[in-house]
Amino acid sequence: MEHISFLVAVVIITALAFDFTNGFHDTANASATAIATGALRPKVAVTIAALLNFAGAFLSVKVATTISGGIVNEKAGVHPEIIFAALAGAILWNLLTWLRGLPSSSSHALYGGLIGATIVGVGMNGVNFDTVVTKIIIPAVASPFVAGLASWGATKLAYAITRKGGSAVSDKGFKTGQIFSSSLISLAHGTNDAQKTMGIITLTLVSVGALPHGALPPTWVIVSAGAAIALGTYMGGWRIIRSMGKGLADIKPLQGFASESAVSTVILTSSHMGFGLSTTQVCTGGIMGAGLGGPKPELRWSLVRRMVYTWGLTLPAAGLVSGGAAALARQGAWGVALVGAALVAGSAAMWMLSRRERVGADNVNDVAEVTPIEVTPIEVTPIEVTPIDVVEVAPVEVVPVEVVPVEVTAAAPATAAPTPASTTVAA
Repeated sequence: MEHISFLVAVVIITALAFDFTNGFHDTANASATAIATGALRPKVAVTIAALLNFAGAFLSVKVATTISGGIVNEKAGVHPEIIFAALAGAILWNLLTWLRGLPSSSSHALYGGLIGATIVGVGMNGVNFDTVVTKIIIPAVASPFVAGLASWGATKLAYAITRKGGSAVSDKGFKTGQIFSSSLISLAHGTNDAQKTMGIITLTLVSVGALPHGALPPTWVIVSAGAAIALGTYMGGWRIIRSMGKGLADIKPLQGFASESAVSTVILTSSHMGFGLSTTQVCTGGIMGAGLGGPKPELRWSLVRRMVYTWGLTLPAAGLVSGGAAALARQGAWGVALVGAALVAGSAAMWMLSRRERVGADNVNDVAEVTPIEVTPIEVTPIEVTPIDVVEVAPVEVVPVEVVPVEVTAAAPATAAPTPASTTVAA
């Protein structure tokens, strides 16, 4: 512990703060559909999710080793101030997307921040781009489609099986099933997302010589990371829960159960393989698949487009912010202090903005309805038509014309004149 300086302590605290934001940012992953369908009350749902997130943190450390010894080259000279800058960028992006109610990826915010800060602070050789492609980029693109397809198929199958059953009985049964399926997602989330902070703290300890290269996270790191994400989960990211539970589609209990079952399978499989995928993208893909697999396929495509844009922007945006923070932090203690001040000020500003329109457990399912526009009827003034006076025309007197008969005299027949041929010459 003698290696832990003041700066290292600040980095560890900041990493746990990121873990806290990751918790309330991703609460919707496990709780949104269960809350939307009424399977669980909001506070009960987030409590269960918090406990199982904590438990899941102890099940695996493969994702943690992907971060601590995979994305970044430990031997390239990564220093605590670089990691601090990476965390600052990731936290600010998390809070910005939470404020907008967009289910972006906390994982990709962290990866982007770590990559951007490392490139600025160390150079391109500090990032293992092969690992970035195979363990981050490919899973990021593939996982929403895999989860969506699995959820769509599970929804179709569930509707086919229960076609002859009563709707009320089916809803009650699937609501009970959602208690277990949403709990499994929480457990899976702990095995994936809690480990990312473990990897960051472990990388920090390796960078100052407190741990050897390739070391696994110590027990106190696992406990603290699990506790931080559990506390954030319990606080509830109600804005994102509303977006995922009611904003994407009107999910019924059957669809919720099918979606959660498919999603938990994808996350647990990926955690076992060490893929640092985005649980947010997986869960969102599952909800979209369930919405399209229902009797009346429907999605709110405007929100889908916004989310896809945010997914694409998350990694580069967090990388740019963290790269700028790293350039500032490299200037010395005053640069690190300035990055810390910007982090605190930005976080406080977004928190204050969120209070203007509060979303909590009491109104999380209240989706704002479109207010109809009141159309004021146009008063049509009748045009008064003035009748035209018709001038009476005097009748014209017609004078009869007397026709005088003309006497026609017959012409006398003409006497034929003798011709030379008919004249007789006397002898």
